[in-house]
Amino acid sequence: MIEVRGLTKRYGDTLAVDGLSFDVEPGKVTGFLGPNGAGKSTTMRMMLGLDRPTAGEVLVNRRRFAAFGEPLREVGALLDPGSLHVGRTGRNHLRVAARTNGIPQRRVQEVIEQVGLDRAARRRIKGYSLGMRQRLGIAAALLADPQVLLFDEPVNGLDLDGVRWIRGLLRRLADEGRTVLVSSHLLSEMEQTADRLVVIGRGRLIADASTEEILRGLGNLRVRVRSSQADALLTRLRERGLTVARIDAHELEIEDGTAHDVGDVAHDAHIPLHHLSEVRPSLEHAYLDLTGDSVEFHGRAAGAAPATTADAR
Repeated sequence: MIEVRGLTKRYGDTLAVDGLSFDVEPGKVTGFLGPNGAGKSTTMRMMLGLDRPTAGEVLVNRRRFAAFGEPLREVGALLDPGSLHVGRTGRNHLRVAARTNGIPQRRVQEVIEQVGLDRAARRRIKGYSLGMRQRLGIAAALLADPQVLLFDEPVNGLDLDGVRWIRGLLRRLADEGRTVLVSSHLLSEMEQTADRLVVIGRGRLIADASTEEILRGLGNLRVRVRSSQADALLTRLRERGLTVARIDAHELEIEDGTAHDVGDVAHDAHIPLHHLSEVRPSLEHAYLDLTGDSVEFHGRAAGAAPATTADAR
């Protein structure tokens, strides 16, 4: 269990985290989302005692991280795969961590196999790809078999097989009753993996709810239909009281009906259909809706005029 209470962090005049409060419960994968600069990494660093809060506190299993005599046995974390000692081999990196934390050396080989680094374990880290460094960082987080795990962008650099593997790993860890917090910008992965979502922007809490609740907040599913007689179908659907929008000459979108409703209307009117599907709201849509006012860094389309002084204020 992780309890965040009134957490605040200032760097000079910059307020990175602003009175943040939420819980990360065991037995669930909690996704930690927010735009660049929202304060996610700073929050995770404060959870691990790497940064000192200006105000507030974080408790891990009802204790501050600094109070743990053997912290690696309590919390495993992957924050920055680039911080590894590149002159060591992957195996030696894990051996040093095991030795300094009183972990049996046999555990080193177990986590190497678990993360799929068997063939690369004896190579120096400087020759590792980003994906391999991610796997090594995950191995280090799992080394002491902790009950609390923090992962900051764990799928960066992983190939498709690696992404699928980490998805299964996170799910399995949560199913074992562990507390799992994952920061990621890959919303499609979070939609498949996370049970609960904590969304922040400009250091403040925007949303704290189950993934299902956040998706449900976007409203009902929509129906997409294509037909060579789209005009006639549009008329019949509106006669049934359904809200219909035209996508193009042959495609319609229905906001307040089901595929079954649309199919029945088309069948009764003898209108041929070439495509009929229900489109559920995605986490990407929910995220953009929630964080639209909290994005700090905006790009602009190529060729677009730069913002005027008035626009930039």
